[in-house]
Amino acid sequence: MDYIKSEKIGLKEHPEFDEQWLKKLIIDDTSILGLGKLDVLNAEKIQPKGGRLDLLLVDSATDPNKRYEIELMLGKTDESHIIRTIEYWDYERNKYPNFEHCAVIVAEEITNRFFNVISLFNKSIPIIAIQLNALQIKDKFVLNFTKVLDESTYGVVYEDEPQVVTYEREDFQKNIPENILSLADECFNLINEINPKLQKSYTKNYMGVQNGNRPSNFIIFLPKQNFLKPDLSISDLEEWATKLSDLGIEIVNKNHRNSRFSFRLTKKEFEANRDLFKELFTQSYREWFE
Repeated sequence: MDYIKSEKIGLKEHPEFDEQWLKKLIIDDTSILGLGKLDVLNAEKIQPKGGRLDLLLVDSATDPNKRYEIELMLGKTDESHIIRTIEYWDYERNKYPNFEHCAVIVAEEITNRFFNVISLFNKSIPIIAIQLNALQIKDKFVLNFTKVLDESTYGVVYEDEPQVVTYEREDFQKNIPENILSLADECFNLINEINPKLQKSYTKNYMGVQNGNRPSNFIIFLPKQNFLKPDLSISDLEEWATKLSDLGIEIVNKNHRNSRFSFRLTKKEFEANRDLFKELFTQSYREWFE
């Protein structure tokens, strides 16, 4: 085997290569990152506070509950890209809390400033840093992705993870009136009209939605003594809250950070506005599975 000297080249100033080119390369073969053969869930996903998440990847084959929020940049890491990486990770984990999330930053040079910033969080953020080196060999070049910071465990366990404990309808029947559980069933019938494959799941405090073996809680139902409290994810939060308020339905909570809101619902209100609730549930479902 003969030795051939290589020359490191910078992609940021190169006239032929840019971030879009790099992004397409990774989409075509995600394994080049060194994180395994991942599937692309989304590319250039618009974020509510501005900006776009470069890539959202998932390990469908071995760990479908884990997602990677990827931020790409050419040149050195800077403060804006570091903060952007964390913000995108934070938004995704709050919107989709039933998945495990990991922030990933890919850059040509991972600076000491990056490590200093990350150290401030005391390993509370699962983040991977990958340094990209472009090497020219004669008239060809190769890309070498090197992991310079591995993931720290965030350490959050969500109560609806099935391996922790399982609950059944009978557990709610001990403390919740049957008419409230029946109302939850009717709401779930609407969800099955949207997608018959979705199933109801039970946790200690609420009824959720399951897609196969994966929690998909775009909506959950918290049964109370005198009402049912749906809590759902929706982009037009204020618009929908106003629509329901105008019908006399009490809004319990609005969380703009997570784009979720909850309200009190009685059987009478549900029966009088069934079509409206189907529209609401459908929009929430479609946005969740975009």
